Amino acid sequence: MPIVDVSPGVSIAYESFGDPADAPVLLVMGFGAQMIAWHEDFCRALADRGRYVIRYDNRDCGLSTKFDDHPVDMGRFIAAVRSGDIPAALAMVPYRLQDMADDGLGLLTALGIERAHVVGASMGGMIAQTMAISHPERVLALTSMMSSTGESDYGQPSPEAQTVLFSPKPADRQGYLAAAENELVWASKRYGDPAALRELAADSYDRAYSPAGIGRQLGAMILSGSRADALRELKVPTLVIHGLDDTLIDPSGGKRTADLVPGAELLLLPDMGHDRPRELWPQLIDTVAAHTS
Repeated sequence: MPIVDVSPGVSIAYESFGDPADAPVLLVMGFGAQMIAWHEDFCRALADRGRYVIRYDNRDCGLSTKFDDHPVDMGRFIAAVRSGDIPAALAMVPYRLQDMADDGLGLLTALGIERAHVVGASMGGMIAQTMAISHPERVLALTSMMSSTGESDYGQPSPEAQTVLFSPKPADRQGYLAAAENELVWASKRYGDPAALRELAADSYDRAYSPAGIGRQLGAMILSGSRADALRELKVPTLVIHGLDDTLIDPSGGKRTADLVPGAELLLLPDMGHDRPRELWPQLIDTVAAHTS
């Protein structure tokens, strides 16, 4: 697995598919998820459409750099946010979404790629938006999938989804795999697949089990604030995809993103939750391929 330095002290693990001479597409994964959550078959199918596909581990996840010298006590952090003690919360978290966006752009630089199409899912959509906002000259087109704008009035989880999100996962492998099925709460109602959730959990656990990074990534999301004003000024061609079954980031998050970005295209998918069911891959790949042409 190639690993490259993208800034002092930060190394990013990545994998690529397809011909480097083709149009580059950078896939940005979400909160707590390793790059393998972009399924290899999905990546290869998109590469077969004439794209050079790159997936990578965000910092604090997978095989990329961990910030374990900055432990985050989630109870204290959430209490500080809820009480409005933002300075205390800020002091607990060592980076923001902008830093994570810079990692992705730094990876492109390390690979000799000046401009790329950027596709982000969930927190990855927030990171991808931040890339396009901060460095529009490097983003050929933005795809924001199952994501939101950082505004508290949009894209909020259901109480059930929030409970699962904030519940600590078991440290033992068997318990970790069993707990993965709890994510059905935000999956496609029609295509939700407990076996697929367990398979990804097993692959992720065996590849790199590092739960401490989740708190830091969550802090980066919460403390990075609203992107609404910047999205109103964004001139990068933008596609927004959101599943109507999504209970982790309510579809209002995707609708709001598309409403804010001038000229954005919005695709709302029935039978998709906060997931990418294999049954919907043909439509997703066709749509992304068209947007990145």
